[in-house]
Amino acid sequence: MQYSEEVYDSSQRPHPLIDEFLSLLKYRELVYQFTARSITTRYKRSVIGAAWTILNPLATMIVLTLVFSQLFKFKVQDYPVYVLSGLMAWNFFSHTTSAAMGEMIWSGGLLNRIYVPKSVFAVSAIGTGLVNLGLSFIPLFLIAIVLGVKITPAVLVLPFSVLLLSIFALGIGLFLATAAVYFADMIPVYEVLLTIWFYATPIIYPVDIIPKRLVWLFSLNPMLYLVQIFRDPLYNGVVPDWQVWAIATGFALTAFLIGGLVFTSKTNDYAYRI
Repeated sequence: MQYSEEVYDSSQRPHPLIDEFLSLLKYRELVYQFTARSITTRYKRSVIGAAWTILNPLATMIVLTLVFSQLFKFKVQDYPVYVLSGLMAWNFFSHTTSAAMGEMIWSGGLLNRIYVPKSVFAVSAIGTGLVNLGLSFIPLFLIAIVLGVKITPAVLVLPFSVLLLSIFALGIGLFLATAAVYFADMIPVYEVLLTIWFYATPIIYPVDIIPKRLVWLFSLNPMLYLVQIFRDPLYNGVVPDWQVWAIATGFALTAFLIGGLVFTSKTNDYAYRI
């Protein structure tokens, strides 16, 4: 009696990026659990709980409104809505990318004990950020109503704006998580870079104050376009031009591909280096 031998051919495995995606689908319940854990951990010791997600950007908006619209006399109509809509997009990006990097380092012990898709930490950070972003819409709409800012049907494109912002943040988060595994100082370095990046993005100031000789330099900033496709439907009540969408999409997909390829190329090293 003859037995056929089943030969395992590693060349038949999908690309590591696709393989990681398939693993995430298989362990999607774990992504949910990590996201729920992050939200619970963040608020369980807070006196006001999830309300802090609403009060934090609201307090920041009040301070920025007093400082920039009054002292620097920015000519921006309904400045509180302008700055808060920009802050929401920025806070989502900065918090999720920082969390993706931090969770990867802090969960190193888990990687040494059981198998989990390495990208689960970055993806769960995006999930946590989406929950916080959803809560942040409450004070924004309340302020818009008080100031008489009209909410138009343009807000229906916001899911696409958030999707592109999430894809971009995930790509940057995966790249940073890889860098943090190899470079211990990556977390404090990124905090400095975030501060510079924040002031280089028209969030607290209008775009039209940028000197013409520097417009080309600011146009290289991906967050310029990602903030615009998020802010315009809320603040201006319009859908941005297709060129803005195209550039934002290009930056988001490029960041995701680079971050994903770099991250998956080093997955076998993470358990030994963290």
